Amino acid sequence: MMKRFIYAALLACVTLTASADETDNSVFTLQNGDAVMTVDISKGGKILSLKYKEQEVISQSRFPESFGSTFWTSPQKEWNWPPVPEFDKQAYTVKQRDSRLVITSPVSQRLGMSVGKDFSVDGKDGAFVITYSVKNEGSEPRRVAPWEITRVPNNNGVIFFAAADSIWPAGLMTFESAYGAAWYKTDEAPQNRKVNADGRGWLAYCADGLLLVKKFQDLKADEPAPGEAEIQVYVNRGKTYIELESQGAYTLLQPGENLTWTVRWYLKPVAAAAQPSAALVKAVSGER
Repeated sequence: MMKRFIYAALLACVTLTASADETDNSVFTLQNGDAVMTVDISKGGKILSLKYKEQEVISQSRFPESFGSTFWTSPQKEWNWPPVPEFDKQAYTVKQRDSRLVITSPVSQRLGMSVGKDFSVDGKDGAFVITYSVKNEGSEPRRVAPWEITRVPNNNGVIFFAAADSIWPAGLMTFESAYGAAWYKTDEAPQNRKVNADGRGWLAYCADGLLLVKKFQDLKADEPAPGEAEIQVYVNRGKTYIELESQGAYTLLQPGENLTWTVRWYLKPVAAAAQPSAALVKAVSGER
């Protein structure tokens, strides 16, 4: 028997649906107008899908570490690779599922931390609102930063953001500076590539008539974790998928303390082509 939990929010029709049977209650759907986000708590609490009507914007690759949107802790040098399984792959526990979906990861025995994800919808603003938390579950102080990683198809789109300074390492990807933003037209190469930037609190991706915008805290130059950055773009070798990455401030957590970090997602159709333009920059600003 299917279970449905439907809720109406003031000023907009918002739904949070548990789509499962009596033995599997792992897939949840949040809807904001014509945009639908799907979260699977059995797969590391990942966002598996984000659609506008029937058009998908998230990578649906079947290969590990190449699909959905996930959350890690930063800096990466503390865990290297593969991603911490408690945060990235293991099942999360549902703490609340009324007008919000609140889920919590198991405690990482290696890092002594746990991760929380709080999903809600702002119908008035047109945003999916995700508030991440990291809690120090150990007995010693720890420094950590939040890190969101969203995989999208490499399908002749354009990635753009406002960059405060240079994009590094230089020469890995070709960025064009125009209309107050840095623009990267997706391409193909025989090697994996990743760049970093001190951004201005937003990161956008346009392809196939859809614009995905993420907004988050604008960090000062000294706030990211060592060796990391507010904005990162990773392009897989070949023409397979791209990672849109953003990070929050590197924070000292005493035992039992936690940090929170919010990312607001917007997805909407645009008439502008997937190339540098004032219209796309205006569309990002118009999401505020």
